[in-house]
Amino acid sequence: MSSDLPILSLLIWLPILGGAIVIAVGGGNRNASSARWLSLFFSVIALWLSIPLYTQFDTTTSAMQFVEKVPWIETFNIYYHLGVDGFSMPLILLTTFSTLLVVLAGWEVIKEKPAQYMGAFLIMEGLMIGVFAALDSVLFYVFWEAMLIPMFLIIGIWGGPRRIYATVKFFLYTFLGSVFMLVALIYMYIKGGSFAILDLHTLPLSLTEQILIFLAFLIAFAVKIPMWPVHTWLPDAHVEAPTGGSVILAAIMLKMGGYGFVRFSLPITPDASMTLDWLVILLSLIAIIYIGFVALVQEDLKKLIAYSSIAHMGFVTLGFFLLFDIMEATGQVRGAALGIEGAMVQMVSHGFISGALFLCVGVLYDRMHTRRIQDYGGVANVMPVFAAFAVLFAMANTGLPGTSGFVGEFMVILSAMKANFWIAFAAATTLIIGAGYTLWMVKRVFFGEVGNERVAVLTDLNKREFLILGLLAIAVLGLGVWPDPLLEVMHASVDNLIQHVTQSKI
Repeated sequence: MSSDLPILSLLIWLPILGGAIVIAVGGGNRNASSARWLSLFFSVIALWLSIPLYTQFDTTTSAMQFVEKVPWIETFNIYYHLGVDGFSMPLILLTTFSTLLVVLAGWEVIKEKPAQYMGAFLIMEGLMIGVFAALDSVLFYVFWEAMLIPMFLIIGIWGGPRRIYATVKFFLYTFLGSVFMLVALIYMYIKGGSFAILDLHTLPLSLTEQILIFLAFLIAFAVKIPMWPVHTWLPDAHVEAPTGGSVILAAIMLKMGGYGFVRFSLPITPDASMTLDWLVILLSLIAIIYIGFVALVQEDLKKLIAYSSIAHMGFVTLGFFLLFDIMEATGQVRGAALGIEGAMVQMVSHGFISGALFLCVGVLYDRMHTRRIQDYGGVANVMPVFAAFAVLFAMANTGLPGTSGFVGEFMVILSAMKANFWIAFAAATTLIIGAGYTLWMVKRVFFGEVGNERVAVLTDLNKREFLILGLLAIAVLGLGVWPDPLLEVMHASVDNLIQHVTQSKI
């Protein structure tokens, strides 16, 4: 579908322009109120502009929609080329929704340089949407790298005591991983003469070439997700980041690694993906099981949720790479599609749940200025409304039926059962491990007697906090009860991907 209105360009550049205006209006600590209201205005406009991507989306085709294409660097056949399909459109909506919540969450909390804080998130929103909308690999790479800068500043300026260490580690891991992707893109351009992502999907490559390119992509995307063993930057980044930084990091930035697999790895290197699917499945199961046990021993609320995110993202990579085993075992396209669609649902669901949990930690930290689990106890006695929200999100994190956390994991486990019983069994252990660390955290923080005098004087949610958590609760329950509106936009794109991947290039 094409649109007379360049919706994707507006979604990319309006937040970036808005961020620049906010920073200009509220430099330093002046005009803080105006900067906040401007940030809210631009984030609401971005969310409003993204809605037509869903309402006007044609679910019957796998073709790119809302396409924009103009020459950029013609000498190298590079275009400013944008478009969305069933993989990218839901993630753009998740980005605009999450950014609005982050602006609201930082409304009263950020006292120092609020304009720069809000402006950085708006700029990052535009760059993240650019990643999901780009159909030229150079444009994709520019947005992919550029979004590191505002996140680097957000953690480095508004982060915790060890923020410099966390920012440097975050930047080095993600930047160095991306270098391998750039080398692969340049090689394919030399071979095929095009940077267009859809052209790369049909580029003839030998198995050796595919394996090398697949490994280059794997390094870049595994760091971003992050997969074991290149996950160690994430807990440090989460712990030191301000609440808004943690929300965007977990809700959006981790999803870019998963998106990279379905946009680049699987369609460009299908034979290598089939050859090395065992490696990704193994790393995914390690993340699900081992990292789950690591989360079990955490004493810092943010670290616990950070490790939980790594474990849950293991379902994403598992769902994507089960398709070859399922096709071999059953020959059923819909069986393979179940895993990929489950992984996509898991990405969106994790965006809601992890974002909500980090916001809940932010609510407690704003009042207590501590994230240590042992400093709490009996919070439900003094903050019953907040506790109800927090327990709901915690239950969703365990995969409770009726919440969005159940849908994606159940679909991936069901698809794993079609491929191999033991893979499904190993993946299903997350239901036990996840319940273990989540329920233990809930018991120690929210239930029992009031832990100390500081907990005893806590105040419940204000209207702004209630609105933020209420919107996320609606999203978690809505997707959990009725996932079909999300699934139907993916069917055509998923079926097309499976058809393409299962046709060998060799």
